[in-house]
Amino acid sequence: MDSGSAPRLFAVSRPLAEVPGTDELIGFANPLNPLVWMRGDRGCVGIGEVLRLEFEGPDRFADAAAAWRDIAARATIDDPVGLPGAGLVAFGAFAFADSSSARSALIVPRLIVSRHRGVAWLTEVSTEPLPREPALPGGSDRGSEYAPAGAPAGSWAGVDLSIDAPDPGYLAGVAEATARIGRGGVEKIVLARRVLGRIRASDDLRVPVSRLASRYEDCWTFAVDGMIGASPETLVRRTEGVVSARVLAGTRGRKADPAADVRARDELLANPKEQHEHAFAVQSVVTALGPHVRELECSERPFALELPNVWHLATDLTAVPSRGSSSLELVEALHPTAAVAGTPTRVAVAAIAELEPFDRERYAGAVGWIDAAGDGEWVIALRCAQLGEAGRGSGARAGADAGAGAGAGADAEAAADTADTKESRTITAYAGGGILADSDPQREFGETVSKFRPIAEAFAR
Repeated sequence: MDSGSAPRLFAVSRPLAEVPGTDELIGFANPLNPLVWMRGDRGCVGIGEVLRLEFEGPDRFADAAAAWRDIAARATIDDPVGLPGAGLVAFGAFAFADSSSARSALIVPRLIVSRHRGVAWLTEVSTEPLPREPALPGGSDRGSEYAPAGAPAGSWAGVDLSIDAPDPGYLAGVAEATARIGRGGVEKIVLARRVLGRIRASDDLRVPVSRLASRYEDCWTFAVDGMIGASPETLVRRTEGVVSARVLAGTRGRKADPAADVRARDELLANPKEQHEHAFAVQSVVTALGPHVRELECSERPFALELPNVWHLATDLTAVPSRGSSSLELVEALHPTAAVAGTPTRVAVAAIAELEPFDRERYAGAVGWIDAAGDGEWVIALRCAQLGEAGRGSGARAGADAGAGAGAGADAEAAADTADTKESRTITAYAGGGILADSDPQREFGETVSKFRPIAEAFAR
């Protein structure tokens, strides 16, 4: 897209007198297609859609960054708020693989209700000049068009996902990955598995979003174009002249007994395999960010990140941008990291395509937001699920992959295919882990069960 073909957008942001609570903020979202980005006391909800851009293939990040640069250059923005996420903003969700059938998207909402710690504001976006004061949904005739039809607030039947059902295909994949690593040429391969199910077409998706936001306050809860999750891993954040990232690799499930839980944490911190895997992931981020930043700093040793379902080895990195790269251009430089692909990246990605019997679509891709200045926050799409449209397969592509999946996944898909698709929609949840030379298939399977738990609990009946 060149500047001559870029649409002209107008954006007006104004402070709100009161800061909405988490449930109140999520309540503004469309119950059937929520657009949410939230972590603790920060976040925003998009309502309606002014502009949607779609991309695919190996140049999807570069094409999106270029298109957004042109749109931002032509935009007229009135933003006295001046905080991250104010003014013109697009939400995005990008596919993991260059060859994925899933479309990557940038979405500009009609209205955005935002909060940042103790401040809240409302942004309105249009293709026509706007009044100086935007209107909240329901507060005026202009706002009433954003009240979506569908399920009443809180209507929820949910689904019990079979996250711990046997998955022999995944176990075989882990065994083959370790064999390949043993033969040399690749040091780490990240393998995922998926679990499928169905929910009612009328289910209010604000319910699982609210559950994730309240339980996983240290994660980014997101709902973008049918992809819903709570990711603990910041791919990259560029705001107010600072670039930051959080690298996670190495996992232990939490224990109910406090003493056993502490032992699990300590064993994770001392485990040579986990430390080795984590070092791969950190180095991949440092190498990718290097050409785009200066004054790069990270901790000498990883720390144990405590989440309700797992312990993770974590390293935080900070830097100063050196080339004016937008947050989307930084995403392009970083994706895919060793944490979700492996080492060396090119060899590991090729192995994933051979060993995983399904398209990851947007799982382990990037999800987040970007503003007109190029600032933004992007996480790796983990602890997540893709919702399909009523009567269709994945929301990222029509239909399901015939014969894809193994074990529980194949059984669930076969059951889903016989369901009444007009009254239901698919849910495809994903989880994975890094495979090294000494990885044990059963232990890796157990790790995926722990990683599935946030989504399973959020979508439970």
